[in-house]
Amino acid sequence: MAKSFEELEVWKLAIEMDKKVFKFIQESRIKTDFALRDQMLRSCGSIADNIAEGFERGGNKEFMQFLFIAKGSCGELRSQFQRSLNRELIAKEEFDLFYNACKILSVKLSNLISHIKSSEFKGNKYT
Repeated sequence: MAKSFEELEVWKLAIEMDKKVFKFIQESRIKTDFALRDQMLRSCGSIADNIAEGFERGGNKEFMQFLFIAKGSCGELRSQFQRSLNRELIAKEEFDLFYNACKILSVKLSNLISHIKSSEFKGNKYT
């Protein structure tokens, strides 16, 4: 098991996603839709932040709960990219790149949740 959340692949992917989404928004027409822009940035940041917070809680049940919240935020970001496409704020190619990256991250979060569920290690909090 990782010794810090910074070692987790899902956290690294979430941080990279946040960086790319922020840069993309600054260079796209989304930046003019203030409500959508702010919501997208919060959703994206929430993915990494919930992974980190859950890990730091020290118990598997809480960690899984926060991973589910991160997964929900990932779905929320996918929906916001769909809304951006529908509003013609982004091109289909750009949508596809971010949508697929979100789907990959969501699958990796699900895989980590499944791994934790099947693990005999319950975390430091309850030992």
